[in-house]
Amino acid sequence: MQIKTKSGRTLILPTPEEDAQITAAALTDPDNLPLTGAELSQFKRGRGRPPGSGTKEQVTLRLDVEILEQFKATGNGWQTRINDALREWVKHH
Repeated sequence: MQIKTKSGRTLILPTPEEDAQITAAALTDPDNLPLTGAELSQFKRGRGRPPGSGTKEQVTLRLDVEILEQFKATGNGWQTRINDALREWVKHH
């Protein structure tokens, strides 16, 4: 059987007989048993982005290019560092 993905790729699925053979072979390996449904459910995520903390609001903010480049140059988490810098400024003003 074949199915088409959203991206247009065609996947060829094993027949029921092939699937049974693959499952039987996997079950004979005691060091690598297939995951149970409960174990598999640990890996499933919901759609979309993970929920936020609920304490932040999304805004559009225009910053000088130099400022943005400096924060981005420090790696991932640059938005959090901007937030922390603004929080410090608010404490002192």
